[in-house]
This record gives sequence, C-alpha cells and structure tokens, in this order.
Amino acid sequence: MKISIFGTGYVGLVTGTCFAELGNEVLCCDIDQKKIEDLKKGIIPIFEPGLSDIVQRNAKESRLTFTSDTSKAVSFGDIIFIAVGTPQKEYGQADLRFVYKVAKTVGENLDQNRKVIVTKSTVPVGTNKEVYEIIASELKKRKVDLEFSTVSNPEFLKEGDAIDDFMKPDRVVVGVEKEWAKEKMAELYEPLIKNGHPIFFVDIASSEMSKYASNAMLATKISFINQVANLCDIVGADVEKVRQIICYDKRIGPYFLYPGPGYGGSCFPKDVRALSVLAKKHGYLPHLLEAVEQVNEKQKELMAEKVIKKLGNINGKKIAVWGLAFKPNTDDMRSAPSINIIEKFIAKGSKVFAFDPVAEEESKKIFDDRISYCKDMYDCLEDADALVIITEWSQFKEPDFDRIKNLLKNNIIFDCRNIFEPSRMKELGFDYICIGRPETIQKEKASNISSH
Repeated sequence: MKISIFGTGYVGLVTGTCFAELGNEVLCCDIDQKKIEDLKKGIIPIFEPGLSDIVQRNAKESRLTFTSDTSKAVSFGDIIFIAVGTPQKEYGQADLRFVYKVAKTVGENLDQNRKVIVTKSTVPVGTNKEVYEIIASELKKRKVDLEFSTVSNPEFLKEGDAIDDFMKPDRVVVGVEKEWAKEKMAELYEPLIKNGHPIFFVDIASSEMSKYASNAMLATKISFINQVANLCDIVGADVEKVRQIICYDKRIGPYFLYPGPGYGGSCFPKDVRALSVLAKKHGYLPHLLEAVEQVNEKQKELMAEKVIKKLGNINGKKIAVWGLAFKPNTDDMRSAPSINIIEKFIAKGSKVFAFDPVAEEESKKIFDDRISYCKDMYDCLEDADALVIITEWSQFKEPDFDRIKNLLKNNIIFDCRNIFEPSRMKELGFDYICIGRPETIQKEKASNISSH
C-alpha cells in the first residue's frame, strides 16, 4: 500500500519506517526542511535503538522516502497518517494546532475518492470529528465532492523499545465508522494480525480514550509504588520484598511497579493532565488523576531532599550525577526527573558534574553551561562529595566499585532507581541511600539518633 506520514518526530518516523519494513511504500512529510534533508542523508533526528539501520535500509530500497512538499504527500498515500506533536498548553489541555493544520492541508489538496486520514497523534476525544469537519469544510470551499474517512489509530510505543512495540504490539486499536475504511486498515495491519497480534475495531471515541486511559493507568502504578516505597522508608519495611509479593498477584502483575524518582517523558505527564482537563471540561472531578500527578511531582523532589538532608549545606560541594534522560535507551529529556533534582542542587549552590550515554546534547538545551558534562561515568566522580544515580542505564548496574571508592571524596551513593542491594553496598563500605530499602532506613535512623 501507499502511505503518507505527516510528521517525522518520534511517532511519525518510527511508524513510517516500520510500515516500510513491512513492504509498503511510505512517504514521510515534514515542514522542517533541514530535518527532511538530514533524513535523506540518513541522519536520524532522534535516538532510538535499531531505528537508524531500518531507516537507511528501507530508504536504500526506495520503500521509504522523505519530502517537505505537503501537496505531494496528500496525493501520494492511499492512507494518510497525522503524526504531529500535541504538546501541552498552559493549563494542561492538548495543543491541537498542528493536527488542525495538517487536516486543513489535506482538505486543500485531497484529489481522490476514499482516502483514509488516520490520526496517530495522541488527541482528546472528539478530535477526529473536528479533523473530519476541517477537511470537509476545505473540500466545500473548493466545490469538490470526494468521499473520505477519518480514523483513530493511537500509538502505544515505548521509547527505547519502539520498533519491537510496533512489530509485536500488545494490541492494535482502530477507531473507525465506515466499513470500506475498516477494510483498508485491516489490510494495512494484516501482517501483524497474521502473526497473532490482536486488533480492536471500535468506535472513534473509545479509540481516542484508550490511549489516555492506558497511559494514565501506567502513571498511576508508578505513583502508587512510589508512595508505598516512601511509606516503607518511614515504617521500616523493604519495598523490594513488598513489590515482589504484590506482583505475584495475577490481578496486579509486575509491570511499572518499580520505585523511582517519578515518571517523565513526552507522554505520561501531558496525557495525565490532558485527561484530567477533559474530565473537568465535562463537569467531572478527576480526583485520582490529580493525586497521581501531585505524587509524581513530589517524588521528583524527594531524592534531592535526601541529598541535602544527608550532606547538609551543599553550597560549593561537588555532586556527580549518572543519568539525565527520563529513562534508559533514549535521549529524551522532556519532564525528566533529573531536571527537578539538578535544578534543586544548582539553587543550593552545588557544582554538578553529569554523565549520560546519549542525552548530553538534549541536556545542554536545558542547563546550558550551568552543569559540567563528563566524557564517561567515572570521570565525573573525582573528588565528588556524593554520587546520585538518576537513570538506570545498563552500564551503571555493574560498575567498578573499587574505582568509585577511590574517586569519590566520600563513599556516599544516592540511588534513585534502587539498582543495588543495600546489604552488598554496606559490605563494600558505601553509605548507600535509596528508596524504601532497610539498610537505608537503619542508617538514617542511626544518623538521627547520633545527632540528638
């Protein structure tokens, strides 16, 4: 099939590339001409494991092409995907201007009957109806009578695992009203359906809601386990043992139940807020969603507060940071917990030396020269008063502990991700502070007793 993709950001580029990998002819369109020229040269604007190779292979075989000509993109595809950004506006609602702009472009250039226009971007309930009306209005202005259909097909891609998520999806969701459009979408996804991956054809409103509901549920699990971990710190329980026990309940499961510094990224923060705004718009008070967000914002401050409590006055002290991206295997810094933590260190006058395998350039856009960047994970440790681990990159999980001890001024490690076992760290001679683990609690209690 011939497919046009509007938007070459994370969702658009992954979606277009994977459809090309399945044998379709795909034309990706973006108004950012530099980005298009870079893509034509094989330069990928995002970090996603495996994506560069697939882009280059499919481009070489002419299944994947790029353009900034919007009218060409509208004419090319039998199915046209809208995969542009829907950033958060001031009060939490989704900013749909880019979606509307593509819809207008489609209406101005649509030239064939029975094209399917698919909203891949994350949008509130009712957006597909608005997209349909914008296209229909433009056709009316042109006095052109063409049959078309708008379809909702939300993405469920995890950064760092996006290609696998596309090729081996838990489910494919398609919100569609017209039978001929349903048949086209079924044909498009047939290779995945044949491999046993379920597809749900539902009404458009349910499809639009499913994306927000899924992300809000996952965000809720993260905030829940973080509150449990914080309570474990207070009462002396071990959150890891508690987590393992509750995860064996089949009704709960193990996913997204790991304590940490709070969720970040491009999806969870804005989607939880957007769903909350949608609820209020319809006169419903979303108390749980608001609580999830409040817990998450507080969690981002928690480790910074632990560092300050432990070190006392951190003005002029050197703090080493491992990990800046909001999660491993991505360079995405949007709403990353590292931002809140580091900003608090800077505000208190500390000198921050950081290392992240891929997120340095993104971090510079946020911190500029207010922090120092190091060439490797050990380079930032020399004479540091403490190490703070924020992102659980694989290379941090089995470090050279002797080397760490020789470099650090004090053998203090603050671990936002509970990477290490507290008892082992104690044996190795580290003062190890994490979230909801017994060794941390015992040390904090001993410190409190000795200070009185």
